Amino acid sequence: MIETPYLLFLGDAPDQLAAKVAQGIKDWRPEYAVGQLRLEGCRADMGVPDMTLAEAKAAGVKTLVIGVANRGGIISQTWKKVLVEALEEGFDLASGLHNLLRDEADLAAVAQATGRTLHDVRIPAVKYPIANGVKRTGKRMLAVGTDCSVGKMYTALCMEKEMRERGMKATFRATGQTGILITGGGVPLDAVIADFMAGSIEYLTPDNDADHWDLIEGQGSLFHVSYSGVTLALVHGGQPDALVICHEPTRPHMRGLPGYQLPSIETVRDTALALARVANPACVAVGVSVNTQHMADAEARAYLAEVEARVGLPATDPFRYGADKLVDALENL
Repeated sequence: MIETPYLLFLGDAPDQLAAKVAQGIKDWRPEYAVGQLRLEGCRADMGVPDMTLAEAKAAGVKTLVIGVANRGGIISQTWKKVLVEALEEGFDLASGLHNLLRDEADLAAVAQATGRTLHDVRIPAVKYPIANGVKRTGKRMLAVGTDCSVGKMYTALCMEKEMRERGMKATFRATGQTGILITGGGVPLDAVIADFMAGSIEYLTPDNDADHWDLIEGQGSLFHVSYSGVTLALVHGGQPDALVICHEPTRPHMRGLPGYQLPSIETVRDTALALARVANPACVAVGVSVNTQHMADAEARAYLAEVEARVGLPATDPFRYGADKLVDALENL
């Protein structure tokens, strides 16, 4: 188990979205987020106290968590001095990057010498089966997006919170490093060998009570040429009964792909439904989750109303305005 509380290491993150791991922990487990450590040039800020390693130690921090999710998942050489010093000061390290802490010889050597632990949460801990497509009991919702990092995890977490407050049976199913760090378990899907990705989601969402909902965290986008494969594994392995389409309307292009524009909500809905119905012919789209963080309140509400009128589905920003509309849609299925 990863010891808490955490010091969130933001490194030299170029923007807020690049520190989405730290943001997720701060928003959903604020009691873990004691402080942040930023390097020169960092443009992300979690709104928690900036701390040195010594200050974090005095505050009771146990683990320094790399809160950055950069393209390719690389441990930057500019971070190394701080990471080594953290181990020497008595902190464990935790990371969800593809570039594993344990594969960095200098970090592994210092960890061994100091008796500290390196937690790589992006390593599959289970030998997953190949998907068989057999229908499972219980119900499943999958968040699918027009792009990467548009709020798929937040959507599922917000819905779980609202459903539990209503007394409904619901479980958030983490499929990425941030969700795993928040909940303590899940499948690091993009680190699973391709043939076993869909099977890992079947494993993650097994048979359950007829009235229980698994709320599956989406990954990537069917329209993102870098990450579409992981999305399709969720669509087929998740065998969803319901889809929620997630969108961020202020993006100038697909994240990391300046030559690609975002698809429309309707295009994602229709494409995802066609693919989901391969595994579950009864799958339906129930709502739209819009990440309005870069919009003023009036602009956000007007946009949501326009989406509802155009798409014909309930639309909300569940983190900003609550997940009631999306949960109502599930209850009405």
